[in-house]
Amino acid sequence: MADIEEELRMDDEENAREAEFILNNLPSEIKDKFSTDDILYMMDAIVEYYYTSGVLDGNGDSDGYIDIDLQKVAEYVCKKAEEDKRGIYDPNEIFFVAQADLDFQEAEE
Repeated sequence: MADIEEELRMDDEENAREAEFILNNLPSEIKDKFSTDDILYMMDAIVEYYYTSGVLDGNGDSDGYIDIDLQKVAEYVCKKAEEDKRGIYDPNEIFFVAQADLDFQEAEE
């Protein structure tokens, strides 16, 4: 069994891979607007949305898939970023971050 330091290292590596995936999958016109640190912050906000919104508590379809409104996710991330004084983000741009995040999660399954 891995110790806590090993678990944290593995989590950091996974987060770095995911952030790179997201950045590589953003449309070219917004790709340069966000740093890796911005993406890592957004990833945390997206996870927070999933766990606090109740969206994961719903019943999935016949295949177990849950419908996620990515526009709501984007709006949450923008609101959270403003509250945390991270800046003002455009929900239409953050939508692509949320989509890439979801694509990464689905590819990992």
